[in-house]
Amino acid sequence: MQHLLEPHTAGLDLWLAKRGLPGYRAAQVRRWLFAGRARSFAEMSDLPARLRDELAADFRLWTARVALHRTSNDGTEKLLVQLADDQQIECVLLRDQLRRSVCISTQVGCAMGCVFCASGLAGVARNLTSGEIVEQLLLLDRLLPAGERLSHVVVMGMGEPLANLDRLLPALAEAASPTGLGISPRRITISTVGLPGAIDRLTEAGAKYNLAVSLHAPDDALRRELVKVSKSTSLAEILAAADRYFAASGRRLTFEYVLLGGRNDQVDHARRLAALLRGRTALVNLIPYNPVAGLPYAMPAAGAVNRFLETLRSGGINAQVRQRKGDEIDAACGQLRRTASAPLSTISPVER
Repeated sequence: MQHLLEPHTAGLDLWLAKRGLPGYRAAQVRRWLFAGRARSFAEMSDLPARLRDELAADFRLWTARVALHRTSNDGTEKLLVQLADDQQIECVLLRDQLRRSVCISTQVGCAMGCVFCASGLAGVARNLTSGEIVEQLLLLDRLLPAGERLSHVVVMGMGEPLANLDRLLPALAEAASPTGLGISPRRITISTVGLPGAIDRLTEAGAKYNLAVSLHAPDDALRRELVKVSKSTSLAEILAAADRYFAASGRRLTFEYVLLGGRNDQVDHARRLAALLRGRTALVNLIPYNPVAGLPYAMPAAGAVNRFLETLRSGGINAQVRQRKGDEIDAACGQLRRTASAPLSTISPVER
């Protein structure tokens, strides 16, 4: 059966044409999926009953199921999603005043080797398909009450987004399309550990999304200890590629920096980071480490976070501390997948 949410195929259009059915039926199905939040063909009430039955026989709306659904006191909701091959990924809905943001995954696991991250502890199993990425968006959208819609997308879940660019870009096009979720590209952010060649591919593709580059260190020596993939590249190469993306897209850059207690959170680190980034139209997002069981890294002290922030700001760098959300539901990337027991029972089933 074809997966209807694979955006790079013309499967539904061809299927309708072969049956002599009008093309507008495809638009009706899309409206039900993206605006009407239909969970099955049976719910698409303006389609003839026979057509709904035939669609259900030849297409799958969903290839995944929600294996675990957790809600935090701050309104954050996290889904552990079980894919058709029994692999598991995570995605998150975050509420912040009027914002309804989601964080989605692009791979099962991760191969980038950030030593403090739960996502990559078992390496990478495979890339997600475009349809599996779109499914995360729709599953999270369906957690919202009537009248609320997703407003922001952050591609910062499991995996390295730029290592799966060919599947990611079609999925984000669905998110941004007026006939999809209608989310402005200005409200979509792609996060990367920093792959210069892939950043250049993103530039060449004419993408207009925001780009967030994870640095985690002010120099190559420390970064190569913390981010294993950076052994093959340098901060200078990463920043040059990010600058080229900014010049082509006009989208402000964000630099992510996870603060590890006693490891990369000292005033000297902040001074050198400010010197590295000075002169760029960019924001530095400081992320106090969210501890992962079994890893030898600790949260930074509150005083260290404040000193780091003020040092950056006094050095002319636009910086902020990201608000922590969902700690009690393992909302940090990769934690829920790692701690949940298997096999998992379905709590929030989705009709196929």
